[in-house]
Amino acid sequence: MKPNRFREAVAEGRIPVGHMIWEFSTRGMAKILESTGIDFALIDMEHTAYDTGDIADQIAWLKATPIAPFVRVPQALYHFLARTMDAGALGVMVGNVESAAQAKQIVDAVKYAPMGKRGVGLGGAHTDYVVPEPLAYFDESNRSSVVICQIESPKGLAELEGIAATPGVDCLWVGHFDLSQSMGIAAQFHHPDFLAALNRVVETAKKHGKLAGIQPGNLAQAEEWLGMGFNVISWSTDAAVYREALRTAVAVLRERLPHR
Repeated sequence: MKPNRFREAVAEGRIPVGHMIWEFSTRGMAKILESTGIDFALIDMEHTAYDTGDIADQIAWLKATPIAPFVRVPQALYHFLARTMDAGALGVMVGNVESAAQAKQIVDAVKYAPMGKRGVGLGGAHTDYVVPEPLAYFDESNRSSVVICQIESPKGLAELEGIAATPGVDCLWVGHFDLSQSMGIAAQFHHPDFLAALNRVVETAKKHGKLAGIQPGNLAQAEEWLGMGFNVISWSTDAAVYREALRTAVAVLRERLPHR
């Protein structure tokens, strides 16, 4: 299996840093990301037009780099999760997980027996088209693959203990816009109730030996949330980074244009 740089970062005591792909899916994106030194890439299927083939292409390109390819699937359904793993993903993210039963369903689709119930199809993209020694591969895949459950609703917060306690779940991830909206305080990221929710996710993750992830959109957010104890960070989305960089550069350029 391709080494999982996300897990390597955790083992080394580092905070894994990633980036979300949801617009720029060209063949060069993987090498561009490699040049930044990030640990993992989150390919988003929830809010994009990416289909299974698009995901398979992006994972294949990322496999030519040290970056760990993760995919956020649209729903916690077996055909999304297992096919994503068979395409070579090293981790999955699922939005709005609201129960331990749902978390177990995700783990079952990602992990092989005895940890889960993932079907076996060796010799495909996830094993670089060679047939590995089966038992060694199942064991390595179960150890290496990462399961991220997003907490995005009051119900998810209420069921946080059960989700975090589910064997095979690695990371509780706050979807901050969805969580604030579902709490009736949309985008109020300094509302006392929202801050209490963030602290609860971090504390629960720590209690169960799990990671706590979040995706800041600016440095101020990153510093604040890291200070609260979040220990997995995805830095913005490809479109947002490009938009802000171009907007800033064009504004500076316009200031320097000669006036007639």
